[in-house]
Amino acid sequence: MKVKEIMTPNPACATTKTNLQQVARMMVDNDCGCIPIVDGETTKRPIGMLTDRDITVRTVAEGKNPLDLTAGEVMTEDVITVTPEMTVEDCGNLMETKQIRRVAVIDTSGACVGMVAQADIALKGNARQAAEIVQEVSKLS
Repeated sequence: MKVKEIMTPNPACATTKTNLQQVARMMVDNDCGCIPIVDGETTKRPIGMLTDRDITVRTVAEGKNPLDLTAGEVMTEDVITVTPEMTVEDCGNLMETKQIRRVAVIDTSGACVGMVAQADIALKGNARQAAEIVQEVSKLS
């Protein structure tokens, strides 16, 4: 099975200048907990990831006002990507190795065209592999 068969296509994306309230609204509107941060609205190359947990841990827990911050100030800069043609097994192995719950899917130009989450693998892919990913990601590094 290929990543393109289980990915969420055309994910909502933000730029580094998007304010956190807008990113949080995107999460609500798209029923997701992670928004790729891209270099621009036309090129859409991922340069960061922003999760609901990032907003909580890097702003609220630090006593900062999330209404005063942008995605670029809170995002995680390490972006792990896969391609639509990659196997779900290879994608899952990468998620395990990197201890991440979600990956951006990029096309040949590097543009973000999808997202794969643990839940996608659990619901549409291999349940055993999904369990392994959860176990590996949950380990303390």
